[in-house]
Amino acid sequence: MSKKIGFSTEKYLEEQKKAILNRVGKFEKLYLEFGGKLFYDGHAARVLPGYRPTAKIELLKLLGDIDIIYCVSAKDIERGKIRGDSGLTYDLQTIKDINDINDFGLSVKNVVITRYEGEASIKKFKRMLKNYNLNVYTNNEIPGYPNDLESVMKGYEKDIRVETDKKLTIVTGAGGNSGKMATCLSQVYNEIRNGVKTGYAKFETFPIWNLDIEHPINVAYEAATADLLDVNMIDPFHLKAYGEKVVNYNRDIENFDILIAIMKKITGEDEPFGYKSPTDMGVNMAEKGILDDKVCAEASRQEIVRRYFRYKKENVEGLETKETLDRMEEIMERVGIKKDIRSVVKPARLASEVAQKDEKKGNKGIFCGAALELPDGQIVTGKNSPFMHAESSVILNAIKILADVPDETHLLSPSVIEGISRLKKEILGGKSESLNLEEALIALSVSSSTSDQADLSIKMLKVLRGCEFHTTHMPSNGDEAGLRKLGLNVTTDAQMNVKI
Repeated sequence: MSKKIGFSTEKYLEEQKKAILNRVGKFEKLYLEFGGKLFYDGHAARVLPGYRPTAKIELLKLLGDIDIIYCVSAKDIERGKIRGDSGLTYDLQTIKDINDINDFGLSVKNVVITRYEGEASIKKFKRMLKNYNLNVYTNNEIPGYPNDLESVMKGYEKDIRVETDKKLTIVTGAGGNSGKMATCLSQVYNEIRNGVKTGYAKFETFPIWNLDIEHPINVAYEAATADLLDVNMIDPFHLKAYGEKVVNYNRDIENFDILIAIMKKITGEDEPFGYKSPTDMGVNMAEKGILDDKVCAEASRQEIVRRYFRYKKENVEGLETKETLDRMEEIMERVGIKKDIRSVVKPARLASEVAQKDEKKGNKGIFCGAALELPDGQIVTGKNSPFMHAESSVILNAIKILADVPDETHLLSPSVIEGISRLKKEILGGKSESLNLEEALIALSVSSSTSDQADLSIKMLKVLRGCEFHTTHMPSNGDEAGLRKLGLNVTTDAQMNVKI
């Protein structure tokens, strides 16, 4: 049984393309700030079941002949910032994104390194980008940006204009605060100085402006940005101009006055681009793709709980604050969501309790539990053993069910397990012989060459993509990497007292 669909990617892309091209038609050139993840937007796919994670890049292909500018902040590269979804530093994420865009049949020729102040790491990064035959620009940090209008204009004057010749230029980046908006406005400023009627617009999927402010989809956006303290708000500028209540978020609303002031300086117009509100700047047709509101609402509630567990894990790791966790508690209380609505949490904890009972019977080091929900809703559990991490155990149990392999059948060859365990302990000096998920998958792959059941089971791994998964303890690096590659929606209680 497949998951319920609540969103039509095809309908959404049709409406979104139409809206963007309509905006393009109002100018000689348009710079479109492309917010959020360009590739594999897991958040959108989770809260809008039926949304393809590649929808944004598909949209770019539908828009025809376009230029693309990629932005990355010098500050993020200098401090070695890491993307949570990919585990890559922002310099490597930049290279990956550009390669992915090119692989999709589009082309990135220009990279803008923003907020540059002579960082040593940037010199090396520029050389690396140029080895990929990319045009590299550095825009300096502007003192007092964005409030000091005089400094902003002087900064834009110093910026080197990125050469673009298409009617539509997409400005995307490695993540939030990559300098996309500043790059757009700098380009618009310099284009207008050259006599070109140029516009600016903004594309983001969330919050969805024409849904209720307390709709679970919009609340899920607040949860996703709880660490940034983003808050959904009724756009007061739009309400005043049109008498209509629409949803935007605090940063765009708070910055609108100063943004309009900058745009007035750039264009010399009292009402630049015809925008009366931050919502006017946006081009977002996501609401048009919603087929089943109830399905999307429930998916969004589940995403809110997932976000809570993610922040909890990051808090245990020292990467997130207690204030963010408290904010998540407030968000869940506000919409009446409890953590136990996540179907895999209780079974994972029960598996852990069973394992602890086994430990008291003499089976040392076995007390971690994990649970996975199959596409048909069946819950599969696993626990640690002297030979297997809980993550490895539950994945093997799940694919045996999918492949209709008897429970008593061992998928992994004893000789393969023995070989890996000996390597880990005797050669590599590890303290444990227990296989993490990456090691278990390698063992399964080797075993599949001599076992038809293992070969059939390994083919079932792709069925697990998008399934829900919970573990009671902090996953090891090998477990976390394996779970990410399988495309599971993973949460954890992040217990640290693990014996493996």
